[in-house]
Amino acid sequence: MSHVVKVALLGLGDVGEKFAEHFLAKIQEEHVNVDIVAVASRDLESPVALGFMHSKVPVFKDAMEVVTLGAKVDIIFDLTGDPELRKKLRTALQDAHNQHTVIAPEVVAHLLWNFFGEGELPRSSRTGY
Repeated sequence: MSHVVKVALLGLGDVGEKFAEHFLAKIQEEHVNVDIVAVASRDLESPVALGFMHSKVPVFKDAMEVVTLGAKVDIIFDLTGDPELRKKLRTALQDAHNQHTVIAPEVVAHLLWNFFGEGELPRSSRTGY
């Protein structure tokens, strides 16, 4: 069996919710070696957040808590559109000496979306890195 890529999704708003739903469907349909190991959402009552909770995926209200998972996360998809959060995430990873986990901004989600062939992914007005 090949290496399983462990992913965390931050931000389940307009962009993140749609991405999460389709990303999870692709993982399940194609049986790819990707696990969503954590998500963060300001709205813990959203259908997507509740779905992840039901599936026993840790759901955090504070996106910074994902950093505490350390090397249990290979890629953090930051879909929040918040450049300040990205700075804080990078700093927290450095402070934790985590040289394993990488942060993928929304542009990487849009890249993957093009391979999904699912129409348009909503764009955030705040995509700064």
